[in-house]
Amino acid sequence: MASVKSFAAVARGPFLLLSITIVASGAAAAAFEGHFSWTHTLLALVGLVALHAAVDALNEWSDMRSGLDLETKRTPFSGGSGTLPAGEMTRGTALAFGLTTSAIGLAIGIWFLTRVSWSLLPIMVVGAICVLLYTDVLARMGIGEIAAGLGLGTLPVIGSALVQDGTWVNAAIAASIPAFLMTFNLLLLNEFPDETADRGHGRRNLIIILGRKPAAMIYAVAALLTPASIVVAVIMDYLPMISLAALLPSLLLVKPLSWAFSDPSQEVPIPALGANVMWNLGTNTLLAVTFVVATLM
Repeated sequence: MASVKSFAAVARGPFLLLSITIVASGAAAAAFEGHFSWTHTLLALVGLVALHAAVDALNEWSDMRSGLDLETKRTPFSGGSGTLPAGEMTRGTALAFGLTTSAIGLAIGIWFLTRVSWSLLPIMVVGAICVLLYTDVLARMGIGEIAAGLGLGTLPVIGSALVQDGTWVNAAIAASIPAFLMTFNLLLLNEFPDETADRGHGRRNLIIILGRKPAAMIYAVAALLTPASIVVAVIMDYLPMISLAALLPSLLLVKPLSWAFSDPSQEVPIPALGANVMWNLGTNTLLAVTFVVATLM
């Protein structure tokens, strides 16, 4: 029988922190504009964490079924958890776990639809597609990075604000743009170590479609657009001036950008992969904090 540790590994537990920062950003943006409910925020958090765990579990199930999980070169940030190849969980259990957590997210989404606003429906539909079809469909169509940016970036930031009372929040829409770019880049950079295994199993990501150097340049452009989008939103008065503090984590981009601009034919250094993750978490967190500070000022 699989242990709690195995379930946490298949759900990629440490990476679920991303969902926490995204809900915090969206909910704090709503509070900044005068719309907030602790109950709705906590429900949104449970729902997004469940859906995030579902994506990871279904990805591990699919990659073990196809044999890809037996060939990936694992790093602390890419290549799967190794739980299924190690025999610590069966494929059937991983599938059941993924479907169960998907159902939890769906149930919470339906509750919000019926109790808050049906305007959440498009977000839910696109989100469901990103969860259930990511590995076996979207990642084989060349749009996996876009799906990740939407499913764990733009949509949940806007959705976390919208579930407060059904009001569309400009600050959340502004915060959803860097969230999209960062999650897009989170997946893109983590795909470089998996290039050989992905190529042999039908994946079509930007690295396979365009090559390593063009894909690395896309990473660099998206990385630089992230702080630029925050600055523009502040200038346009969609974000409070204090949100410029969320530019600070972009200093972490020095390592991944140095690799991207030097020789992307080489392996991505582990410190660059780690910096990429911390940049995501730090920027979303500081956006949330600055919304709270601006609300209290």
